[in-house]
Amino acid sequence: MSWSGHGGRGRRGYHHGNLREALVTAALDLIARKGPAGFTFAEAARAAGVSAAAPYRHFRDRDALMADVARRGFELFEQRLTVSWNGGLPNALTALEAMGRAYLAFARDEPAYFSAMFESGLPFEAHPEVREMGDRALGVLRQACEAVAAMLPADKRPPAMMMALHIWSLSHGIASLFARGDAARRPLPMSPEELLEAGVLVYLEGLGVRRPSSA
Repeated sequence: MSWSGHGGRGRRGYHHGNLREALVTAALDLIARKGPAGFTFAEAARAAGVSAAAPYRHFRDRDALMADVARRGFELFEQRLTVSWNGGLPNALTALEAMGRAYLAFARDEPAYFSAMFESGLPFEAHPEVREMGDRALGVLRQACEAVAAMLPADKRPPAMMMALHIWSLSHGIASLFARGDAARRPLPMSPEELLEAGVLVYLEGLGVRRPSSA
């Protein structure tokens, strides 16, 4: 697994006044190579080219560094989802499909961020900033689900949050299923995009949502 973020520049050393960024970059590189639990705070400092004590200028411990990486990941994730939603244009269903593709693309293109966000095991109560950014990302999907639910009669509309959680779970499961980039990944007869589009279509049809004939 490789990290492609920040233009693929990879690991870089510490420069005066840029220690926080150097540590975040080092952490992303280590996450990509070893997973979110596969390295120590001292290893992150060494990878950034600084002493073992230097990171404490910005982070109280390894979890604080990981939380900053996860927060940044969720912030970028929210931006990608918002752009793909595009205000629900040209219509809610087409925009929702674009959001699904953006979800899968983020998991594929930013595996280190994705791991930090969902696999680091950080307790939300200790890092409310991570939860806040995660909730903002979920909020984009909830907004989309509200628009899709509005296509149904008022008395038949499911709760938008329920829809958002169902679609998030489906998207995340498919992203994780295709996450491995080596020979151990099980070959599947469909692309992740095809699988997600079909799954969401079946789910929405079960709720009674039908694509307008003009869409």
